[in-house]
Amino acid sequence: MNENERYRRQITLKGFGEIGQKKLAGSKILIVGIGGLGCPALLYLAASGAGSIGIADDDFVALSNLPRQVLFSTEDVGQLKVEVAKKKINELNPEVKIISYHQRLTNENAIDILEKYDVIIDGTDNFPSKYLLNDACILLNKPLVYGSVSKFEGQVAVFNVADKKNVTCNYRDLFPQPPAEEILNCSEEGVLGVVTGIIGTMQANEAIKLLTGIGDPLINHLLIFNALNNQSYLIEITGNKEAYHVPSNENEFRKTNYDWLCTPDQKINVINHKQFREMLDEKEVLVVDVREAGEKPEVDFHHKKIPLSNFQNEIEKIAENKIVFFCQTGKRSLDAAQMLLDQYGETKKVYSLKDGVLSLQTFNS
Repeated sequence: MNENERYRRQITLKGFGEIGQKKLAGSKILIVGIGGLGCPALLYLAASGAGSIGIADDDFVALSNLPRQVLFSTEDVGQLKVEVAKKKINELNPEVKIISYHQRLTNENAIDILEKYDVIIDGTDNFPSKYLLNDACILLNKPLVYGSVSKFEGQVAVFNVADKKNVTCNYRDLFPQPPAEEILNCSEEGVLGVVTGIIGTMQANEAIKLLTGIGDPLINHLLIFNALNNQSYLIEITGNKEAYHVPSNENEFRKTNYDWLCTPDQKINVINHKQFREMLDEKEVLVVDVREAGEKPEVDFHHKKIPLSNFQNEIEKIAENKIVFFCQTGKRSLDAAQMLLDQYGETKKVYSLKDGVLSLQTFNS
C-alpha cells in the first residue's frame, strides 16, 4: 500500500509535510482509558499514522457505553475493550502498531508501562487515576494530555511540558486537592455523547502538535468547551508548588495509595475477594450488582441486580441491614454504598468489593 497516498492530504499541508508525517510515524503514544475520550483519540491518531499506540483499559464493552464510545458496536457488548479496539484499529490502519494492556493502571505497574511512550493521553473518568497518571508523568518527565467531561462541558490541557518561559505545570496545579465531594461522575450526572467526541479529538490534536512540533499546544493552559452555546474559554494555569505533594521518587510512588481519593468519608467497609467469598455464605447478606445491563463477566452466585443508573429509584426497596455491593472495577459500588448510607445512615452495614468483579475472575474460574 502506498503510504504517501494514505496520508497525502496531511503531507500536502504546509508546515506539516513529510517531516511531520515521519515524526508521527516514529511516535509512541499511550491512551489510558478506552472510553468516551479514548475512543475518538485512538481513532484519529491511528488514522493519522501514529507509529505505535498503547491502549490500557481493564473494562468490558457495555450497552450504555455505545452513545459515547463510538469505536464499539452492539455486537461488541460483553467483550474486552482493548481486544475489540485492537481488532478494529488494525482494520482501519494496519500500519499502526497497537499494544494492548488489559489491566487497570496502578501505582505498581504505571511506571513500567508509561516509560515506554512519548506522550500519554488521559482518557480516564475518575480522580484517583488522574492523580496517579499526573504523578507518574512528572517522575518520568512525560507530556500528559489531560481531558475531562461532565454533562455538556469538556476540558483539555497539556501538562508536564515547559512553556516558552520554562515554566512547567501539572494537574495538581489545577486541582491541588481532589475536587469537592459533591462533584459527581458521568454515570451519576450524565454526559452528552458528542462532548466526549469533541474533547477526545482535541486530545488527539494536542498529541499530534506535541509530537510534530506544529502549532501551539495547550501547555499550561486549560481549554473549557461548552456544547450548549459553543463557547470556549482559555484559562492560564500557574504553579502552586506548596499546595500539593508529588512522590519524590519511584519507590515513594509505588507506596502511594491513590484509591483513598475516591473512598467516601462515611463508614463503607471495602473488602477483598476473599472476604467477599466468605460473606456469600452468610444468609442475612444481600449481594447487589450495580453494573448496567449487558456488562460481563457474568457471575454464578446469588445476587440482586440494581444498575447504578436506577439505584436511587430502588434504594427504598432494600430491606436488609447488611449489604455488599460490587461492580466492574469497584468505583460504582462505592457510589451505591454511599447513596445507601446517605439514605439510611449507619443503621445498615454496607460493604464494597475492592477492584470489582474483575478481582473475582480467579475465584469464579
